[in-house]
Amino acid sequence: MKQEGVFESKLLRFASSVAAVMLATAALASLGSRVNLITVSLALLLVVLVSATFFGRNPALLASFVAMLCFNYFFIPPVHTWTISEPQNLVAWAAFTITALVAGELSAYARRRALEAERLFEELQKAFKSATEAEALRQSEKLKSALLDAVTHDLRTPLTSIKASVTTLLDSEGGHRTIELDGEGRAEFLEIIDEETDRLNRFIEGMVQLARVEAGTFNTSSLAHVEEIVTIALERAEPLLDRHNVTVNIESDLPLIRVDARAIAEVIYNLVENAAKYSPPGTTITLDSRQHGDRVFIAVEDEGPGISEELRERVFEKFVRVGKKGADGLGLGLAIARGIVEAQNGTIEIKSGKGGKGTRVILTLPIGEE
Repeated sequence: MKQEGVFESKLLRFASSVAAVMLATAALASLGSRVNLITVSLALLLVVLVSATFFGRNPALLASFVAMLCFNYFFIPPVHTWTISEPQNLVAWAAFTITALVAGELSAYARRRALEAERLFEELQKAFKSATEAEALRQSEKLKSALLDAVTHDLRTPLTSIKASVTTLLDSEGGHRTIELDGEGRAEFLEIIDEETDRLNRFIEGMVQLARVEAGTFNTSSLAHVEEIVTIALERAEPLLDRHNVTVNIESDLPLIRVDARAIAEVIYNLVENAAKYSPPGTTITLDSRQHGDRVFIAVEDEGPGISEELRERVFEKFVRVGKKGADGLGLGLAIARGIVEAQNGTIEIKSGKGGKGTRVILTLPIGEE
């Protein structure tokens, strides 16, 4: 059935080419002496070119042959005979025949090249798509590996400390090994357990926030006060700020912002935590907020070493950490912060602090109508 369909398609192309020549011949012949040999030859050549373009080389060659016969029989004197009496008409007939064959071949060749180019382009697109998918898969596997390594490290470290502290406390209570601990020693181990538990809790919260960013589950239909968001973040960060000065400058009568208040408070807490972690004790951490047009800016600035311009975009990538060595964390904080802010039609960027010192992180958030 398929071979029959191909044969019928080829036969239709040849028949269409011949029919086009015959129709053009009939139309030109009906005009009689009102058309000359040049007009006739150009018209028939046009039919040959059209056949080559739409039907291919072989139908065009057949059209050229039929056009040559029609040109000779119907238009070259004496008409309705195969005889060519005048030498100049013989030259015209030969020129037409050669031109029709060459034109048909060239047009068909151009069509084949166009089809070949289209085929190559489709293959290139498929190859590019396959390469892109392979690269995406490779990056995904790399991300999974990095995440597994980071998670393993950040879970194992606090758990090791907790396990060692609990074991020591149990031994002091009459375990397999007798260890004597006074009140101060016991308090020290309990403090380690408390700190490492908080560290685990922060880690889990970070992973939950990352999952929320990936899922886009933020409430962007609620309205919130900037003062309340900043207050929530600072109250949570209070234990981290006992060795720093904190200054808050919030413009009066700020409009409400259309954000998920809990998520933005988490972002500000993360920025304050970074400022406390990477700036020396005794320095000042400044939070300020103001309105500009239909946006509200919230900035957190510290007096630490700052972040160089070439790294200010990289720090928003997952698992990227800069600053002092030995700082804990997965390097997800700023990646999560950007995801949260951008999910709520906002922006986040890093600049230098006052006088080119320190780091200033600026959130830009949309104003909501009351």
